[in-house]
Order: sequence, then C-alpha cells, then structure tokens
Amino acid sequence: MLGALVLCVLVLGLDLTILNVALPTIAGDLAVGTGGLQWVVNAYVLVFAGLMLPAGALGDRYGRRRLLLAGLVVFGGACLAATWAESVAVLVALRAVMGAGAAIIMPIVLAVLAVLFDERERGKALSVVVVAIGAGLPLGPIVGGWLLQHYWWGSIFLINVPIAAAAGALIAVLMPESKDPRPPRADLPGAVLSTAGLVGLVYGIVEAPGRGWTDPLVLGMSAAGIGLLAGFVVWELRAAAPMIDLRLFADAQFAWGTVGATLASFALFGLLFTLPQYLQLVEGADAFGTGLRLLPLIGGIVLGAPIAQSLAARAGYRTPVAAGLLLAAAGLAAGATTDVGTGYGFVAAWLTLTGFGAGMSLTPAMDAVLGVLPPERAGSGTALTMALRQVAGAFGVALLGSLLAAGYSSRLDTTGLPSPAAHAADESVAAARALAARTGNTALAANASDAFVHGMALALGAAAVVALLGAVLTAVFLPGRPTPTGQVTQPGAHPEAVA
Repeated sequence: MLGALVLCVLVLGLDLTILNVALPTIAGDLAVGTGGLQWVVNAYVLVFAGLMLPAGALGDRYGRRRLLLAGLVVFGGACLAATWAESVAVLVALRAVMGAGAAIIMPIVLAVLAVLFDERERGKALSVVVVAIGAGLPLGPIVGGWLLQHYWWGSIFLINVPIAAAAGALIAVLMPESKDPRPPRADLPGAVLSTAGLVGLVYGIVEAPGRGWTDPLVLGMSAAGIGLLAGFVVWELRAAAPMIDLRLFADAQFAWGTVGATLASFALFGLLFTLPQYLQLVEGADAFGTGLRLLPLIGGIVLGAPIAQSLAARAGYRTPVAAGLLLAAAGLAAGATTDVGTGYGFVAAWLTLTGFGAGMSLTPAMDAVLGVLPPERAGSGTALTMALRQVAGAFGVALLGSLLAAGYSSRLDTTGLPSPAAHAADESVAAARALAARTGNTALAANASDAFVHGMALALGAAAVVALLGAVLTAVFLPGRPTPTGQVTQPGAHPEAVA
C-alpha cells in the first residue's frame, strides 16, 4: 500500500516541474504567447488549491479508496488527452482537470496514512512519502529534458499515465476502504465559499509579480478571496455540520505543526522557483543539467526525513521541526552569499543543508498534524493543512519572485541602450543576455548576471528569515510530546471508522 501511495505523490511531484521544461516548445508548436503559457501553468494551480478542501471532505464521506481511484482516473485521463492537445485553449482546460485530480489525490494520500498506519509506523510511512514528493521535483526537468530530446512535447504528459495506472491498480488490489461511518450532512455553502475564496486569493497571488501588487485586478481578486475565506470561517464556526472543524486549531499540536509545515513550504517553493533560473540563465545549464544540479536538495531531504522521524519518536515533534527549520534557514542564508563566480560545489553544499533541514522539519510537522486527527475526519483535516501549504507555496513564489525582480532591476545598468531594448533587458535576465549576444555587448551580459544574482540573494535571504521565524515559533509553541490520536473531534463525529 505504501508503494502505491508513493507512486501517487511521485507523479504529482514530477508534474509540478516537468511542464516548465516544455513551455518554450509548446509556445512554438501551438503559437501561444506568454499570457497563454501562464494560463497553462496557473489553471492547474488554481483548481488544485481551490478543490483541496472539498476533496478531503468527500473522501471522509464517500470513502478514501474510492476517491483516490477517482482522482487517479481524472488526473491520468487528463494527461492522456493533453498528450495530443492541438490548441492552447484545450491544453489549459485539461491542465485544470489535472489540477482537480491532484486536489483529490494529495489530501487523500495523507489521510490514508493517518488511518492505515498506527502511531509507531505512521512517521516512517510519512517520511517515505515526503521523500517521494521531493524526488519528483528534480526528476521533472531531468525526465522532461530527456523526453524533449527524443520525442514531442506531449510525451511529458504521457509519462504520467503508466505511473497513475500502476498506482491505481495497486490501490484497487491492496488498499481497504476507509471513511466516516456516519458522515454529517453535506456542507455545500462551506464547499462553495472555500473553493471560491482559495481560487480568488491564489489568483491574486500568482498574478501579482507580473501585474504588480497594486494592480486593481490583483487587489480585487485578493480582497474577494480573503472576504470569501472570512465568510467560510464564520460559516464553519456556526454550522451544525461543518465541512472542516476549525476548532482543530485550538489544539497546539495541529496548529503549530501546520505553521511549521506551511512556513517550510513557503521557503522551499521560493527556492525551487529561484534556483533553476540561476542555474540556467547565469550558469548556462540546460533543463536536464538543471535537474541533475538540484539532486543535492533531494539528497538532503532523503537524509533528513528518516533522521527526523527517529528523533521525533524519542524527543517529540518540537525538536526536529525547530532544528530542521533552523538548518534550512542556515542553508538559505548561505545561498544568499552565492555570487556569479561561485563554484557549483558551494551551491551543492548549501542545497544539501537546505534539503536536510526541509526533510527534518516537514516530516514531523505533518506527523504532528496527522496524530491529532480523528480517523473518520482525516481527509478534511489533512486537506486543510495542504491547502494552507499550497497558498503559502504560491505566496512564496510570488513574493520572492517579486523581490528577485526588484533586486535585478535596481542593479541592472541599461545606460546607453535604446528605450525598447532597455525595457526588454529590464524585464528578465534572459532577455538581457539575448540582447547582449545579438549586439556583442559583453558588459551588458556580465551586468545582467550580476544583477540577477543580487536579486536572488534578496529572495533567498527573505526565505531564510521566514524559515528562521518558523524555527522560533515551533520551538516556543509546538508541544514536545504528541497529543493522543483523535483527541480533537468534530461535531457529529464518531470515534470508530471503517477500515
């Protein structure tokens, strides 16, 4: 069963990064501009974030095995159809369907861990799943780069189909059903408010770097999303049968485990947005080489996750979560000192340290969350934490991306360039270096690389501060000893669960 769950999250981790490699090829073959490419990416992100809370609740209500199989069918079917998409509109629609499948798969996988593994085995199983999620991230550009060298761009979607099929076959044969034996009445207002609110907020966040944080659309969508989520909170606190019991946050283990995992996701997603650009645009690595150079990050996660699980079993959650976030902060701070002339050995060293810290913090933080949830509501509880992590990841990419862009623009010297050329160079380091190559302006190329590294230092420094804040907060507030499993219950919940 654990192998089946690993395949589920591996295909999602792979899908997060493999698309980025193929975007230039898709742009050429489908004759699509930057705006269309952004929607290919954002359609997935918006639906993934928006549907996670209802998907977790549906798993509790109708059966997690059934929902997980449905999610794999939806995700795999959309990938298969996207393989032969002939227009960007069709591809955007299918990416949204993939997001729906992913929104079902991710929280249900974690809910199944909470139900099927006891407290002694749950941490070990979770560390394996965390490593699998992380392993998919560098595998994306590695596998995607190889596929694009040998096949067409549709192969990056086709590769997901056999993995999803294998996971579905194993789940159908090996996994018992589990659900709330007496689920409460369906909470349709809560589902609508949470979905619309998360979509609005995440849309505002992902559009902010391109449009500007003060753009009316960004402000309007963000405000609407926050307003709808506030309405969701009020409704859930008053509803007789809420979709999500927000009283879970009254438990310090759930609340601060969620905070630790959320802040770690903010820093990690920001790093994964920033570093590949440095490796490709400054160091000149191709997509395949970039994936290989990210492997130390995953090596650190692989080392850190089982160590954290062992430490948590002996000393409780607080020590590994706080120590892991502190190590991640140290690695990111070291990364902020990277310069244009820095060798890859130094980059690999701080990547390993950052990955080690992320692995140490994420596994026990999520285990702390799972340890509190009553088995009959494991899906909705894990969906709440995963939704917060998704928003934090999107916010990390947007905020750190904006810092990078501001730092790059402030350091770039476009003196003497015609106004259109100066504007293009100011937009991105890729445009600046392309302009420098066409005109033979070696000074511009060097200055653009230096300016980008300056912006990257600001972004990584901010990520380090966030990770350090997480270390302090979890060291102070996260309980040292676990809360008994299922101590926090929901209205109408029952202690027994079918498994």
